[in-house]
Amino acid sequence: MMVAMTLVIDCDQCAMRHSDQCQDCVVSFLCDEPPSAVIVDAAEERAIRMLSRAGLVPVLRHRRQADCA
Repeated sequence: MMVAMTLVIDCDQCAMRHSDQCQDCVVSFLCDEPPSAVIVDAAEERAIRMLSRAGLVPVLRHRRQADCA
């Protein structure tokens, strides 16, 4: 049985929210306004990472706040 891995990017729990880094995050790049959360699967995460390494989209700058752990 294969378990689907997902990554939850919750902008409400991001330490970079409302900063210059937030504006340069791939979530802000893909969405006009950052939503409360974005869920991507492992394949989508790899694709975003590859696009970022190629310089085609900004990197994911999400950093979970310490108090949200």
